[in-house]
Amino acid sequence: MSLLHNAYLFFATSVLRDIDLYRRDPMPFQEKVFRHLIWKGSDTLFGKEHGFSGIRNVSDFRRNVPVRDYNALKPYLDRVHDGEDYILYGEKTFYFAKSSGTSSDKSKFIPVTHDNLIRCHYRGFLEMLATYINDHPDTGILDGKSLTLGGTISSERRKGKTIWSGDLSGILLKNSPGVVELSRVPAKQISLIPDFHEKIGKVCETCCTADVTNFSGVPSWNLLLMEEVLKYTGKGSISDVWPNLELFFHGGTGFEPYRRQFETLIPSCRMRYLENYNASEGYFAFQDELSDPSMLLTVDNGVFYEFATMPDASGHRDILSLDEVSVGIPYSVIISTTAGLWRYDIGDVVKFTSLRPCKIVMQGRTQLCINTFGEELMIANAESALAATCSAFGAEVADYTVAPVFMSMDRKRGAHQWVVEFKVSPSDPEKFADYLDRAICERNSDYEAKRTHTYTMDRLILNTVPPGTFLKWMDSRGRIGGQNKVPRLSEKRDFVESVMKMAESL
Repeated sequence: MSLLHNAYLFFATSVLRDIDLYRRDPMPFQEKVFRHLIWKGSDTLFGKEHGFSGIRNVSDFRRNVPVRDYNALKPYLDRVHDGEDYILYGEKTFYFAKSSGTSSDKSKFIPVTHDNLIRCHYRGFLEMLATYINDHPDTGILDGKSLTLGGTISSERRKGKTIWSGDLSGILLKNSPGVVELSRVPAKQISLIPDFHEKIGKVCETCCTADVTNFSGVPSWNLLLMEEVLKYTGKGSISDVWPNLELFFHGGTGFEPYRRQFETLIPSCRMRYLENYNASEGYFAFQDELSDPSMLLTVDNGVFYEFATMPDASGHRDILSLDEVSVGIPYSVIISTTAGLWRYDIGDVVKFTSLRPCKIVMQGRTQLCINTFGEELMIANAESALAATCSAFGAEVADYTVAPVFMSMDRKRGAHQWVVEFKVSPSDPEKFADYLDRAICERNSDYEAKRTHTYTMDRLILNTVPPGTFLKWMDSRGRIGGQNKVPRLSEKRDFVESVMKMAESL
């Protein structure tokens, strides 16, 4: 029996007991988290400025602390990043997860405290692992190796402290327990190599003979890895390289547009795919049932949740606690965490599919939306429509980005421009575009109204680009590997135009 298996048995019983309890009633856990957070924040600069010592309940908290986005919280975050202690949370902070988001070039530096690492990120993954193993007693994932590419981190001295910043995956790897490292490949020094292409080469050299049973990460980068592994080994499928592979933990971007490619590369009836909602700010949810695409919200992870309704015409939105939400309504996620993010609007949009247990599905991001003409196209609509269209045409998408084409003196109607790099191209791109447009209409009534009732919008425009375009484009922006993601939907044309320019240069 492996060391990891022994460690799992040690922790799993209490973890599964807590999960069973919060499935039935999440609020006692949220109340415990809330009390812990207020206690840890009381003696900080932020806590003193916002009267934490007088906060007795959530109503007090809401009166004293406004909802903030990154820019509004940034003056405090900058001081923490500059090396000051006890500004936002009652711990010294040495790590920052660097994130560009999905719709902005501006880097964000999200604090990661020790409390946040243990209570949130590692705890969340342990809950997912414990649930999976409990539901699949025949699993062999602990008998082999876990493959994680990891991102990169770098250090600098600030106010006498060593401050580390970079991809969350790099921070998690740097701090991972030794028992975990015994069951993971590649070695840390390879996982943390800054150059993505060099890293992939080293992975091929060192991991192809390992007994890999599971891997995790952003789907697009792992597809690139698998393709390079097949080139290196000369094998016909990933199942030939790693015959005991059974699980891919994915997150960061929607998986459905990539599912067919994964199933082609890994033609195994034992292979399973589980989504997890693990952001730089915390580990929030995981798919606990293979038959159910929704994810179980982790309510005992050092995160106190609030949920905001979408703004009305005046910009007002209601802020609700977990016991006040309803099924089927889109909410923006607001978090207070063990990293010192207080009533922080993370920018993600979710819908609840169940309240006992609390289960959610991702709808996209508040900024990852195109609403130029009142169409309110969310990423969930776009990815579902694209997956259905690819299935109908036998096509496979490598990457894509979408932006509006604005009305002008010469153009009476608007439209959406899709720039797509195909892995397997459709035989007739124009018919593909017709089908995709109809599929979006079926999934989004606002888009359908603008297309068929008000005639505000023309059918979408499909531009295909050569293989490798998006990889070269991301590389040119210094955004390759790790948690970096191609921006899918944007109300500005910057991304579309720069990708098209890159395609012209190939």
